[in-house]
Amino acid sequence: MLVENCPLCATDGGALIWSGEKLRVIRAAEAGFPAFYRVVWNEHAAEFSDLSAADRIVCMDAVALVERVLREQLAPTKINLAALGNMVAHLHWHVIARYDWDSHFPASVWAAAQRERNEEREAEIARQLPQVDEVLQKALALWAA
Repeated sequence: MLVENCPLCATDGGALIWSGEKLRVIRAAEAGFPAFYRVVWNEHAAEFSDLSAADRIVCMDAVALVERVLREQLAPTKINLAALGNMVAHLHWHVIARYDWDSHFPASVWAAAQRERNEEREAEIARQLPQVDEVLQKALALWAA
């Protein structure tokens, strides 16, 4: 089921990295956070508990896979996982690679900045993203097979 006026029903929601039958993985364009990914459930569901037990496992396995690849490829200080839905009530999980030098660390990416952005280091991470995306595509394809 798709819902009219839902941005995640109408669009991919970012740079599409991989799409499967039940979900897709996108990379969001979030200033200051180059390795900001989302696992988006394809069918409109407002809450995680709206999914069947089997679909909840599929969803969280995908979130864990994205987290694992980001950890292996980018060696962040921490990975943040969040499913808020306050702004867009369509089930999606944020999977965000965080670094102790990023402008908001250790606070949430949605909190007030703690320091100035380190654009040089952000660019270093951004240069690695095509390779990360390729690893994600391969890993997700194997997982879905």
